[in-house]
Amino acid sequence: QVPLMESGGGSVQARGSLKLSCAASGDSYRGDCMAWFRQAPGKGREGVAAIYNDQYIEYAASVKGRFALSKDNANLLLEMNALQPEDTAIYYCAAAGGPNCWRSLLSRSTYMSWGQGTQVTVSS
Repeated sequence: QVPLMESGGGSVQARGSLKLSCAASGDSYRGDCMAWFRQAPGKGREGVAAIYNDQYIEYAASVKGRFALSKDNANLLLEMNALQPEDTAIYYCAAAGGPNCWRSLLSRSTYMSWGQGTQVTVSS
């Protein structure tokens, strides 16, 4: 496991924007797969967006067209636009290595390293 640190969470009104950042240290920046997950109160942790080999990006259907994922060396960035109250959750950064992580990019079980999470609250 490698250290991951999220930042950028906060509170916004509906239709607002936030940008999350995940700083990776050690070998995680060379991880083949990195992703953002989120967990709303009373719900399971779901994949939001993920990147494989710094090129292939996959989004959950619920955020496609509103969220944009990018990677800058060791930092994983998530730009969130047109936020809705249903986007309220704790957002977690995750990393995984190995050549096969791409097979289930948005699956929680793919990832071994996790950050502590950052709260995103969207009010109507």
